[in-house]
Amino acid sequence: MAASAQAVIPVLVYGDIQRAHDFLVRAFGFGPGGVQADGEGNPVHGEVDAFGQAIWLHLPILDKQLGPPKDGTLALGGLVVRVPDVDAHCARSRAEGADVTRDPSDQPYGQREYEARDPEGHRWWVATVIDRPA
Repeated sequence: MAASAQAVIPVLVYGDIQRAHDFLVRAFGFGPGGVQADGEGNPVHGEVDAFGQAIWLHLPILDKQLGPPKDGTLALGGLVVRVPDVDAHCARSRAEGADVTRDPSDQPYGQREYEARDPEGHRWWVATVIDRPA
């Protein structure tokens, strides 16, 4: 079987898809992918372009235990996004309302990164690859 151009698409659950879409575009610099609405104008699906990687935005489905992290006590994962300048990205994200939970710092595994949470509690690590000390 041939792999598609994008074999894995992350799906994040948001109670307010339009707000999440707009925040991710504004704060993290993602490209707008649009928000689709049902016949009554209610957002039902969204998408952003994270530097060539699509991320889908999905509504909660309570009977399938699918909800945003803010509705529980733990975030069971998150996404890492690589950018050219992590410090500038952090400043932009903070200015646009991201909850920066850890400022940029060099990591022993070869990247400089910061951690943030979006308005619905999803965990994001934003990183720039750096040279590791010899």
